[in-house]
Amino acid sequence: MSYTTKIKDEIALSNEEYQKPEIIAETCGFIRNNNTITKGKIILTNENLNIINRITNHMKILYQKNVQRDVIENLNFSKKELYQITIIDEDNYILKDLGILDENNKYLDNPPSYILDDMETIKAYLKGVFLTTGSINDPKTSRYHMELLISKPEEAIFVQRLLNMYELNAKILNRDKGYMIYIKEAEKISDFIKILGANNAVLYYEDIRIYRDEKNLTNRLNNCEQANTDKIVHTASKQLKDIKLLEETASLSLLDDKCMQVVEYRKKYPEASLKELAEIISKETNKKITKSGLNHRLRKIKELAERIRKNQKS
Repeated sequence: MSYTTKIKDEIALSNEEYQKPEIIAETCGFIRNNNTITKGKIILTNENLNIINRITNHMKILYQKNVQRDVIENLNFSKKELYQITIIDEDNYILKDLGILDENNKYLDNPPSYILDDMETIKAYLKGVFLTTGSINDPKTSRYHMELLISKPEEAIFVQRLLNMYELNAKILNRDKGYMIYIKEAEKISDFIKILGANNAVLYYEDIRIYRDEKNLTNRLNNCEQANTDKIVHTASKQLKDIKLLEETASLSLLDDKCMQVVEYRKKYPEASLKELAEIISKETNKKITKSGLNHRLRKIKELAERIRKNQKS
């Protein structure tokens, strides 16, 4: 079972007590994004029987309607069957009551404001939209992604606006068969699942997200530590090459005693960082030397080696 299916099942099977305005808003969101309207009939389809049962129950509560239910073949190359319900709607009473058609039987681009007049009805509307057209990637996958596929541009813009009332940073992409509203930020997706009221799905999502974040942080720290180690080894290798050149050209005598001491300790501790080497010299000689002081002496060694290389080329 996919993560999306688990979320939709949790919503569809919820025992949460709904007020009538919220039932209207959810049903409106569902039907506006999933319908075939013929004369006197509203036909709805979905792969999830629990969702079909929920919408059927809403129809009974709102309009005392018994609906015709059928199982039909899914033509989208899926093995799952589609469940279809047919609602008799003489004179388009239901569609007008849900704010889908106006009094002249013309399609309304957006629901009337009285359908969504508070935050609870807005949440319910988004729930209805998600139940029919939404999906959320399992957080165990490589990327975080939530999307709603909507056919009409006005509806897509309207739903995006509702989502962004909650600062979810939802965006729209034009697709061949409509418009995809999507969210890619993990925290924003988690907030959206909370809006849907799928509390178990939120807990699962947050557990996986926190685990992934901690794992990524550990990897970054390990990579940073490895990069620092590589840098130390590379720097020490260059210093040892300078020292070797001075030895091969009998030029060590050109260094003062302090620099000669650094030569001795660098050869003795070839993998030590500057900080570690300064601490070792300070401890073994009982003479304090800072990392900055050590770097200054190594720079004098390097400058002498560079002069010798330059003379060798000329």
